[in-house]
Amino acid sequence: MASSPASSATLSHVHALQSKHAGLEARLRDEMARPSPDTTMIQSLKKQKLKLKEEIQRS
Repeated sequence: MASSPASSATLSHVHALQSKHAGLEARLRDEMARPSPDTTMIQSLKKQKLKLKEEIQRS
């Protein structure tokens, strides 16, 4: 059974969102590992991750 173009596009979109989420996670980890982490940056990265997670769950 072949997948429809719509489901293939959705799957591709979800993979892109998951990649962005993983990239934000890496940036967050790096920032938190610094001797003097930027708390504003950490807060921003966490918000971005949450928005992506919510979008992934809606897809």
